[in-house]
Amino acid sequence: MLSLARPGPAGAALSRFSLAARAAAHPLHLVHPCDACKAREFSACAPLTSSEQARLAAIMRTVDVEPHRSIFNEADPAEYVYNVTEGTVKIYKLLGDGRRQVTGFLFAGDFLGLIHNEAYAYSAEALAPTKLCRFPRRKLEALLDETPNLEQQLLAMASHELAAAQDQMMLLGRKSARERVVSFILMLSNSAARRGRPGDPVVLPMNRSDIADYLGLTVETVSRTFTRLRKQGLIELLDEKRIRLSKRQALQEIADGF
Repeated sequence: MLSLARPGPAGAALSRFSLAARAAAHPLHLVHPCDACKAREFSACAPLTSSEQARLAAIMRTVDVEPHRSIFNEADPAEYVYNVTEGTVKIYKLLGDGRRQVTGFLFAGDFLGLIHNEAYAYSAEALAPTKLCRFPRRKLEALLDETPNLEQQLLAMASHELAAAQDQMMLLGRKSARERVVSFILMLSNSAARRGRPGDPVVLPMNRSDIADYLGLTVETVSRTFTRLRKQGLIELLDEKRIRLSKRQALQEIADGF
């Protein structure tokens, strides 16, 4: 438990010794949260030098968000940019008639809130216990001018987001319900593999309603499609949150429209 009481001389000396020992053990790195970040190797922070990481950490604050809690809402002032380090985030827009369109799911290593406008263009909600690095937007923008490595990585992420949006447009406009569901399962599998995690069984941090709102289907259609795929021997439903890919090649052919 963190104490705010002033330490005695012995405690202060021990604290100084502890910090000095850590600095000596890692002479090229300042002591900051980035050193223990599990998402660092596949996030925009990966190519940064030690001094660049220290400058980024100086404007960063870590935030814990409980499941189903809002991170920000559409039209809120875009004061912060976030990096997901643990957990899963759902981003969505509310349509004029009250319906919800889920536009994406973000995982460890993904940045959140990268926009050019003064207000957020979508809402963001944690689906699981989620940890975020939070950066004041103006301070981050100023740092980008002096940190080409980070700027290039964030531009690459923005390009990836655009490609993902195009993929979703094709998913919603051209594919059948079966093809949409299978494509979604394989997308989650490939995403986990890129982050060094097992792609099979596939973990579903979102519920059936979230999947339906992402794929433009009803919850009933999503559930029926999962059941049909199971009966055909293509997948195994281990529980509500895990799917084993029994015949991956056959699933890939369905996703490709064969």
